[in-house]
Amino acid sequence: MIARTVAAAAASLALAVGSAGCLSFYEIGVETPIQAKLDVSPFQRVLVAGFVTGGSRNIDPNTETARLLRSQLRTKSDLKVVDTDVMQLADEIDKRRGAAQTPSPTDEPRIKNEQDLQAYEEIFKDADYWKKIGAEFQMPLIITGTVLFTEVEKSGVVNKPTSFVDSQGITRYQESRTYSELKGYALAPKFIFIDGRTGQVLYSEGFHEERLYPKDQNTPALSTYFELMDSLLPSFLNTLSTQRIRGTRILLK
Repeated sequence: MIARTVAAAAASLALAVGSAGCLSFYEIGVETPIQAKLDVSPFQRVLVAGFVTGGSRNIDPNTETARLLRSQLRTKSDLKVVDTDVMQLADEIDKRRGAAQTPSPTDEPRIKNEQDLQAYEEIFKDADYWKKIGAEFQMPLIITGTVLFTEVEKSGVVNKPTSFVDSQGITRYQESRTYSELKGYALAPKFIFIDGRTGQVLYSEGFHEERLYPKDQNTPALSTYFELMDSLLPSFLNTLSTQRIRGTRILLK
């Protein structure tokens, strides 16, 4: 029985290969909808409040992230974006603690790593605080969270294209493995969505992305930040609205 089945499958494959010359191939575009992760129908407005941020001092992740998300939501969301100053949440927490906000002698950031960041996350559990913010801005959906943007240095073996001239005098390329010193940046945002009517957290999601470059390459921190955020924006937007993934399919005729 198994032998006959295998023989039949082989015969079908041979027939398909033999008749392939008579087939036409068509490539068509398709869109696959991905449903939103959060129901935002109760809201007409969205407030990107601000973020607790840390890491590199080369950029201001709080301001840059708030501006970027507001810009994206204006064009890719049906919610009205509240236009207001970006909140300085780390300052608010330090104020509550009575901590002095004096610069470090070494100009190090107040929040340097994940461990430092965790000590500031208590503010997201303060429902009364966020309910008060919501009442001030007509009960919007509030977007806040944390952003850690840090410098990274690594070393190891990487694939690098090298050129050579073959026996016919033609320049060709091949990949060779070589040891290299790399540097770059890592971006680890956590987006928190809060109901401005109740102050309660509705949803949160964290990400981690990094980009590394040859150590002798001078890559501006801000351009790397935008490159990293660009890879995360589709997932962020999918939280609020249905996104469509475009692709292609091959049809035979």
